[in-house]
Amino acid sequence: MKIISGKYKGRNIEGFDIDGTRPTMDRVKESLFATIQNYIDNSIVLDLFSGSGNLGIEALSEGAKKIILVDSNYKAIKTIEKNLKNIGINDTDVLNMDYKKALEYLKDEKFDIIFLDPPYNSNYIEESIKLITKYDILNKEGIIVCESDRLDRIIYDSNYICIKDKKYGDKYVVILKKI
Repeated sequence: MKIISGKYKGRNIEGFDIDGTRPTMDRVKESLFATIQNYIDNSIVLDLFSGSGNLGIEALSEGAKKIILVDSNYKAIKTIEKNLKNIGINDTDVLNMDYKKALEYLKDEKFDIIFLDPPYNSNYIEESIKLITKYDILNKEGIIVCESDRLDRIIYDSNYICIKDKKYGDKYVVILKKI
């Protein structure tokens, strides 16, 4: 994988081989970031199921002010740390935590963009959105970017509207905006 644009364009991001993980491919990432481009500059970003750090690092490359990368898998955390070191990114928070604990831990933060790309056979998107709402950590006019293998797994309440949904091969990307 490569960083597709911005300050770190062309730099490599290493992935890893863990069952249930699948990185966001470059063509999907390129389309996604073109869609959310107007939200990125000086944003504070949470990449909740970070994996390799691919989405959060791309956001930082494209002008985000701050990113927080979270994953519960220790191997993923080591991959994220290696990617940050190889690119030369030093001032980033990396949390090795379950998503529920991480959202509670971050309850005093406010984010402009939250990436949710959890394991596909889960209800983690719905549960994450409930906790994001409960802790009120998404800024007014903020967005949540959800990725899943099934559209019916992206469940959200009336605090959000879908501003875009698109199918890429076997995955769906849905962008929700706080209203």
